Amino acid sequence: MKNEAKKLFRFLRTRPLPEHTNEILALERTKLANERTLLSYIRSSLYLLLGGIAILQLKDFRNIHWLGYIALVVCVFFLTVGVFRYVLLSRRLYKWNRILFVDNATEKVEKQANAQEKLEKQEA
Repeated sequence: MKNEAKKLFRFLRTRPLPEHTNEILALERTKLANERTLLSYIRSSLYLLLGGIAILQLKDFRNIHWLGYIALVVCVFFLTVGVFRYVLLSRRLYKWNRILFVDNATEKVEKQANAQEKLEKQEA
């Protein structure tokens, strides 16, 4: 009976959570939001591109062709701003990720080294 219960409940066991679970999840949410924002900029840029081309294709309305050219310029501007913001935030996230994980890993190694030194001093 015990073996059956162990087999049944072994799937319910979970691993211990990492120390900085909240920070890890916050970074992941921010990465996803950054990607979503870039896609929004691309979508808006494509809409402006299509609208500008459509206005330029109108033969009867030559007096509003300037609006089509403005839409094309704003399209390029939107795309540039979107890519710039994406790259900027990605670099910041990379730095935060390194600070969170690499520095904490080195702190753990230093703590373990200090603990070993203390044990060696106590033994001697």
